[in-house]
Amino acid sequence: MNRPKSDRRTRITVLVALGANLVIAVAKGVGGFLSGSPALLSEAAHSVADSVNEVFLLAALRRSRRPPDTRHPFGYGKERYFWSLLAAVGIFVVGGCFSFFQGIEALGRDEQESPDGYTAGLIVLGVALVAEGSSLVRALVQLRGEKGGAARDPALRTVIAEDSTAVLGVVLAMAGMVLHLVTGDVVWEASASLGIGLLLVYVAYRLGKDARDRLIGESAGPGLRRGVEELLTSQAEIDNVAALFTMGLGLDSVLVAARVDLAPGIDSEEIERVAVRIKRSIARSWPEAEHVFLDITNAPPRGGV
Repeated sequence: MNRPKSDRRTRITVLVALGANLVIAVAKGVGGFLSGSPALLSEAAHSVADSVNEVFLLAALRRSRRPPDTRHPFGYGKERYFWSLLAAVGIFVVGGCFSFFQGIEALGRDEQESPDGYTAGLIVLGVALVAEGSSLVRALVQLRGEKGGAARDPALRTVIAEDSTAVLGVVLAMAGMVLHLVTGDVVWEASASLGIGLLLVYVAYRLGKDARDRLIGESAGPGLRRGVEELLTSQAEIDNVAALFTMGLGLDSVLVAARVDLAPGIDSEEIERVAVRIKRSIARSWPEAEHVFLDITNAPPRGGV
């Protein structure tokens, strides 16, 4: 896997999303203040949150590629999940909480809104829908072309989640504004703002949960674990696989640790050759298994003490 090339594509995708969100945030904010629309202001907060998150994701892309050092011998691959966790918090606080505030505050309003201001707001949302949709299409195209760890890149998946939520949020905001103008009842727009808040909280929860699982230390996929176990048990020199542990260290880095019992009668020199051969076999079959540790013991003679 060409990780630097994949990272460059992801960086371009994040930059496209950042540029779109910055422009849209300003447009939504101006339109929201001019029209007094709570749904449009909620969408402005949503775009601000997304813009901040894109900065976090750019930091993740840069910092996670640093080589291992004495303080971090397994590298910095998990930096991606840390910054993705911060992005999830940003979506929750800046986007979700502000949207809830706008929705609740709107329910207490009695004044009539200006149709002219709402027309401008709807135009802004229409432009935002096109921009967010274009950014989402680019991210989906990249995801479709990626394989393996790249397809699980939290930066790319966060952009897709943000853009998908943004498109749905714009649709909710437009529906709320139109129904408010048609019926004269602000409850429609307040409901749209609350719906946007719920949507953002849900997305933040899902992104945060995924980042938390990876940061705590999640095992490698079942396919890799099953394959390694089958490879070990197929070796003539191995009598028993007592334990097998795996842990993801990054997008394309996995730690594999196994405790195995060798068949009786193997001398110390042969044990070393067997260990080297097994490690090389694992590395050839699964390049992402960058760290392989074998705890080898000699099985007691069958029928012996």
